[in-house]
Amino acid sequence: MKSSADVQLDSCNIRLVDPERVASVNARMPAEDDIVDTADVFGLLGDARRLKLLVALLDGELCVCDLAAITGLSESATSHALRLLRAHRVVAVRRDGRNAFYRLDDAHVRMLLDLAVAHTEHTDAIHPERSES
Repeated sequence: MKSSADVQLDSCNIRLVDPERVASVNARMPAEDDIVDTADVFGLLGDARRLKLLVALLDGELCVCDLAAITGLSESATSHALRLLRAHRVVAVRRDGRNAFYRLDDAHVRMLLDLAVAHTEHTDAIHPERSES
């Protein structure tokens, strides 16, 4: 049996086909924290229940009760999902007495949702992860 000291690792030689373009892309690449935050937002949008909440909000502000009725989630589950979305500034809240009314946080969120929905409506996606049952 070989010890880890006996194992030789191949060296990795990075070859650049277009070093100027690589430099250009690296220069405009967002900061690592911004990349992580953006990935978090896409992760939030990757949940069908949360996405359904957001699509419901495309028509404007709705209270938690109405959002629960639209999505079929409990009010507790709806509130939890909205808290996550609010923490990432995807939705904003307005309180009126005991009621909380949610809306999309800004035009960027609306644009992101509009583009995503338009993309799926105009393409035939192949879903290898879904069975043909």
